[in-house]
Amino acid sequence: MPSLTREIERYINELFGADEESVVSVRRKELAESFGCVPSQINYVLRSRFTPEKGYLIESQRGGHGYIRIVRLSYENPEERLAHINKIVGERLTAPVCKKLLTSLQERGLINARERLIIEVVLRYAEELGRSEFDLSSYKRELIQAEMLKRILRSLMLA
Repeated sequence: MPSLTREIERYINELFGADEESVVSVRRKELAESFGCVPSQINYVLRSRFTPEKGYLIESQRGGHGYIRIVRLSYENPEERLAHINKIVGERLTAPVCKKLLTSLQERGLINARERLIIEVVLRYAEELGRSEFDLSSYKRELIQAEMLKRILRSLMLA
């Protein structure tokens, strides 16, 4: 039996899939009641499953007539993709965050499996070099990894 979190995520994704909508509005309280959970469970699903890294923005308005609007991001032109990449990669990047980010980009179709694997190998090698040959601090290695990833992804987006 799927977990409640997966069920809520699946339901929200079905709302998107019905009409290929890019915006879905829901009420937290009503959604919680229909799934028999507390509203904080809905918050958890939104914070963990509908993130900018996964291609979503969440807008909410509190109060009696409050709502949650989930916007599915789509990037039609390369400039929008590049701005998104710069935003989600940030200034520093740890190895686990990088792996998670690359998996998300692959799931969204922005890179393919082969490109993801090549990028992972390159960044792992850069990490090893920074650690062994150049004896760089973890802070500097994370800066280098973020910049390398942004440059690689920019090249792929513009190719």
